[in-house]
Amino acid sequence: MSAVITEAVITEADIDEIALGAAVLGTGGGGDPHVGSLIAKRLIRLHGPVRMLAVDELTDDDFVVPVGGIGAPSVSVERIMAESELLAALEAIERGTGRKPTAVMPIEVGGGNSMIPIAAAALAGLPVVDGDAMGRAFPEAQMVTFHLAGYGPGTTVLVDHFGNEVISRPVNGEWSERLARAVTVEMGGGATMIDYAYGGAVARECAIPGTLTLAKRIGAILRGRDAAGRELRDDERIDALCSDLGAHRLFDGKVRDLQREVDGGFTRGAAELDGIGADRGASFRLDFQNEMLLARRDGEVAAVTPDLIAVLDLATGMPMTTDAVRYGARVAVIAIPCHDKWRTPMGLETAGPAHFGYDVEWMPVEELAAQRMEAAR
Repeated sequence: MSAVITEAVITEADIDEIALGAAVLGTGGGGDPHVGSLIAKRLIRLHGPVRMLAVDELTDDDFVVPVGGIGAPSVSVERIMAESELLAALEAIERGTGRKPTAVMPIEVGGGNSMIPIAAAALAGLPVVDGDAMGRAFPEAQMVTFHLAGYGPGTTVLVDHFGNEVISRPVNGEWSERLARAVTVEMGGGATMIDYAYGGAVARECAIPGTLTLAKRIGAILRGRDAAGRELRDDERIDALCSDLGAHRLFDGKVRDLQREVDGGFTRGAAELDGIGADRGASFRLDFQNEMLLARRDGEVAAVTPDLIAVLDLATGMPMTTDAVRYGARVAVIAIPCHDKWRTPMGLETAGPAHFGYDVEWMPVEELAAQRMEAAR
């Protein structure tokens, strides 16, 4: 059975695998995929399957609207998005721009933010684009491929479950983040957001294609089926995923200490792990700001943003968000090479370690892995 979304339509049966794969690509952030999947499944059940467009199917006449959630993942679990926010956001962007949306798109493929555009598409009767503007999840609004290509956020919309609606026109991506974060904090730490709404030509230029289909393929592997349809045992799934994605298994360990707090509209903190199995005797640290951003083994950098760092349950392979990691959890940490757009000078300036205040040099995760293998010989 293929993991590819059949006939460019997303049905209720597709949602769990897309959400599961998006939780991996979300690197711990992007909102809770379970909550988002429940909303998406309900709206597909009520309104029917969602048509999916490939990025190269977009025309110059299209008006593509990225829609998602902003705020601390911890808040999104405790205060679930109201479905009314989705239509309110789409109506607000139409009023703010004078253009009617013809398609919605994930701003990021990570976590719950892969589900929100599917839910919005079902509710509004619009297609969803099989692509996004990150290829993962990032914590700040300007960390998108539109920004890398020199495009501003345009008309920006924030709505909440109280019915508040804020339309703004930030001068650039950094101001979009500052303004949106301040408003989101006042809205209780979470809101529905639209930004970087552009015509089809710009969306074709900037979007990372095929990421919803990629998420579904990841989800199929973690549910026990590889790309050839072969059944996988629980203990085979993580290695099968790494093989499929060109990912690197960095560490198997047990969480021995965890600091986590909601601060400034983000979930921030760090997790300390003790090695188990082949990694017994080693230590590991994960630093996060909504997403896992820096991984260090015995004090040495093992992976760092913008490469993807994902935490998986060691027994089942199921991904863990930063708010779901718990003391005593036995986990595997993997790292996935990011899209090439993030490996440019502009990409590293926007979402590299220096932006987050980490005093480490970025190096591709595959080079770091090769160095560790050489040192172990």
